[in-house]
Amino acid sequence: MRFSLLSRLSTRPRFRRGARRTGISRGFSLVEMLVVVAIVGLLIGLVGPAAMRQLQSSRGTTAAAQIAQIRAAVDIFALDVGRYPTETEGLRALVTNPGSVPGWNGPYLRDGRLPEDPWGAEFLYRRTADGVQVYSHGADGRPGGDGQDADVSS
Repeated sequence: MRFSLLSRLSTRPRFRRGARRTGISRGFSLVEMLVVVAIVGLLIGLVGPAAMRQLQSSRGTTAAAQIAQIRAAVDIFALDVGRYPTETEGLRALVTNPGSVPGWNGPYLRDGRLPEDPWGAEFLYRRTADGVQVYSHGADGRPGGDGQDADVSS
């Protein structure tokens, strides 16, 4: 029985490794690769600037949403304490008790920390005749400006 099994195995046809198949292409030509690279380059050239403009406008929208959230926290602070934070206390009063302030029930912002604006700077705070203003100087970090450098405020 053992001999017959070995004889069957030895009579099987063997396949050679690395045998080339005829009529089958094994890759891309240089011209095909250059065409693909050119098409990808055109797409990047057309889509890239539009994507960057969209990113810049979304930063302004994000800053406005963050300012609205901070402004709501300032209003809750005022309800609890009976006054808005002073300019000396600033927005820090929303996350840490500025001293012996009766009625402080913070932190008033999630995670107990102040968010940064989309450009990596701190939001600014000032008291006005009408109440308070929370704002950011935009991408350039300076007052005024237009476009992506424009100030964003409540």
